[in-house]
Amino acid sequence: MRRTKIVATIGPASSSHKTLVDLMAAGMDVARIGLAHGTVEEHLEKVERIRLAAVEVGKPVGILVDLPGPKIRCGEFAAPGVDLREGTTLTIVPGEEPSTDTLLHIDYEGFLRDVEAGDPVVLGDGAVILRLESVDETGATAVVEHGGRLLGRPGAHLPAEKLRLPTPTEEDLDLLAVMVPVADIVAVSFVRDGRDVAKVRDAIGPGGPMVMAKIETATAVTNLDDVIGTADAVMVARGDLAIECSLDEVPHLQKRIVRQCVAFGRPVITATQMLESMVHAATPTRAEVSDVANAVFDGTDALMLSGESAIGHDPVNAVRTMARIAERAEREADYVQWGKRLGRLQSTGGVPMRAGTRITAAISAATWRAALDVEAAAIICCTRSGATARAIARFRPTAPLLGVTPSFLAARQLSLTWGVLPMETGIHASTDDMVWFAVESASKLGIVRAGDVVAVAAGSPDDPESATDVLRLIRVR
Repeated sequence: MRRTKIVATIGPASSSHKTLVDLMAAGMDVARIGLAHGTVEEHLEKVERIRLAAVEVGKPVGILVDLPGPKIRCGEFAAPGVDLREGTTLTIVPGEEPSTDTLLHIDYEGFLRDVEAGDPVVLGDGAVILRLESVDETGATAVVEHGGRLLGRPGAHLPAEKLRLPTPTEEDLDLLAVMVPVADIVAVSFVRDGRDVAKVRDAIGPGGPMVMAKIETATAVTNLDDVIGTADAVMVARGDLAIECSLDEVPHLQKRIVRQCVAFGRPVITATQMLESMVHAATPTRAEVSDVANAVFDGTDALMLSGESAIGHDPVNAVRTMARIAERAEREADYVQWGKRLGRLQSTGGVPMRAGTRITAAISAATWRAALDVEAAAIICCTRSGATARAIARFRPTAPLLGVTPSFLAARQLSLTWGVLPMETGIHASTDDMVWFAVESASKLGIVRAGDVVAVAAGSPDDPESATDVLRLIRVR
């Protein structure tokens, strides 16, 4: 069973019912909807089609909605585009009028107030890099450090610490109000610290979708523990992160972020250009295959496809290819040593914990250790919110991990967590009933059989606020 989850972005190439069903059958665990493109009505139609396809496949599939965040764009470059050549200079002014090779308009009113000489301005996701030479109240003069062709309204990236644009934006909050009832996870773009995450959580209110922080600014890296500690999940958004930070730093930041997220028990996605060539090609490059495998070795919970599944010529093949690479890499990953290292960190107080989670943390560590010692055929976690299943999953157990929950929302959210097979169940009157149902379900699925030992972690079914405080080792009859 593949343990690393796959997130696929749904776009024009993957929105039909048949393609969604095929994507799920090929290995898609979470469907991502980017709210920066399309109308609210189109987003809601995608949600409905995803839900219908998941019912047909019989699989809990999470829906991740990605808020646009503060996006700055250039005034339009007329077709067939404009070439900006290295060493040339141009003037930059705020506004939305058309841009040329000598005059660039940027739709950010505070541009001249927030930047200074020496700052970089990156256009078109890194296609063109400018360096500001001078700034005054009438405009800024910039030199082209790295040239390229620009067409349409490319994005303009400024250093995040310079911007006074809020995260989340008013547009984000308007979209959030519509999408909260139908989303399982909400991703927040251009997070700088935990306060940005808290604003979205406050807007959602109690319950509802998980809040995912996208790490794509240097400021977020500086405040990493604060961001991870506040968020429910994290995305390593390598595209914008590579613009904010030195390219050679990105692989190391990726490993650091993934390692911290796993220690905190936060699901983490590794994203951007993982199989980029498959937007057009039938097979990935050798470098892309290595990139996906190394993300698995890093311990990432999930791998994400963007353009490959949204606009690619064969989204199903992209998901199938990623699943195959991940399965092969998992056979080489040393998950036992990973769990031992995390166990040592937790026992020495090296793993930060939210208030009220120490009992669950202790039971989850004991469950992982007991399952390893008795060579358990499976670990069954009875959970309401999914928190206990995520706490156990961070130890990367070698035994299959079932997350049994009466909450449809929690089951879909667990589709993002490494190694967890989400299973929906009814509400049971006692811990005994809950445990025996879980064991019986695992047996029906063929995960366990007579004579096997399973480890079961559970809490009191009649107290939603109770911690996970029960660990049982059960021999299947």
